[in-house]
Amino acid sequence: MKYYLAIDIGASSGRHIVGWLENGELMTDELYRFPNGMDTVDGHLVWDSARLLREVEAGIKECFKKYPAIESLSIDTWGVDYVLLKGDEEVYPTYAYRDSRVDGPIDEVHSIIPFAELYERTGIQFNKFNTIYQLYADKLAGRLEGVTDFLMIPEYLMYKLTGNKVKEFTNATTAGLINADTLQFDNYIFDKLGLPETLISEVHQPGTLVGRLTPDVEARVGGNLDVVLCATHDTGSAVEAIEMKTDAPYVSSGTWSLLGVKTPRALTDSKSRESGYSNEGGVGYNRYQKNITGMWIIQSLRKEMCPDTPYGDIATMASESSYTEIFDVNDEAFMAPESMKDAIRDYLTSHGKKAPETMADYFNSSYVSLAYGYKEAIADLENNTGKTYSELYIVGGGAKNAYLNGLTEKYTGKKVVALPIEATAIGNMMIQIKRSK
Repeated sequence: MKYYLAIDIGASSGRHIVGWLENGELMTDELYRFPNGMDTVDGHLVWDSARLLREVEAGIKECFKKYPAIESLSIDTWGVDYVLLKGDEEVYPTYAYRDSRVDGPIDEVHSIIPFAELYERTGIQFNKFNTIYQLYADKLAGRLEGVTDFLMIPEYLMYKLTGNKVKEFTNATTAGLINADTLQFDNYIFDKLGLPETLISEVHQPGTLVGRLTPDVEARVGGNLDVVLCATHDTGSAVEAIEMKTDAPYVSSGTWSLLGVKTPRALTDSKSRESGYSNEGGVGYNRYQKNITGMWIIQSLRKEMCPDTPYGDIATMASESSYTEIFDVNDEAFMAPESMKDAIRDYLTSHGKKAPETMADYFNSSYVSLAYGYKEAIADLENNTGKTYSELYIVGGGAKNAYLNGLTEKYTGKKVVALPIEATAIGNMMIQIKRSK
């Protein structure tokens, strides 16, 4: 029996799940879970990358206690964020994508390379937190002096486990620095923006071996195994786990909702750019998708208004409200407000709508607005691809929300196929299994 370890780290939590094939069916066993979140340090939002590494190692140790012989592991996380290195020395802090430090540099980047040109080269939708803007902010702040590498979060964690720096394709594409034709870093962009050439290195496909655990790590965790690349951008792994009967759109529903469809190649035309569609790496295909602010709004409201209330009870509460005013979930006002409740109320009233009155009103408005966001994104998707779809597959945490699934069917007019599975971890494992055969 071969066992595989998927380490899936999201913006709010991380988990270690061991999987194996039994009579052709993938069995899983979650053995370790830990909280995650952004910290505020000196007025900036940052990740505690050292703590993430400690949690990763602690979880591996727990897995070895129950499964002493694990074939391999891989790590996936969210995209765009990274750790700067000077040789083997980290450059702290590790900024989080919701930090505001890029607000100024964006205009300067676009004055050097207009966004229309960037999109034509990379196919990546505009998001203020894209790695390209973060790195340019680092340049302006002098943080790139002497820097030899930037590793996306999962690449960094696997480097600390193995001592090997290996860049992975699907996560690299979230940076806005990968050429849509060559599928490698675009030297032209680095040159025009004055980013160090030392940051450019070969990008490797999922399934590539990173290495074995270093002796020090092996001693701490109690075993050794292969460390390999999965689709280290969590959405890339999640899409691998979706078994579709038809060529249909998907939503990977978590803190973010990633809505898209598989295509053979990137679509970098003006319609795609103007509708905010992106082209990110898949395992042998292109993920033509759009970032939509997802359960982040619900998570933030819960933390602020009723932190001890289970999400199922929140959905029930929302369903009993008749308040259905819609707000734009992708508006910058909801990126990282001090109060999500105030941000929603202010947005609605500033647009001539009645303010929510009850807790249920706030949650219901949020669920309805998210479903409406799916409707708009699918309309653009069908217009841009020239195809009409009848189904919508939903995976991730949001797939467990029957109320939101019902609203999504109502607003999009599509049959929702909800797969309430640990899609990201399963996709992570499937890539490892395929490699070992």
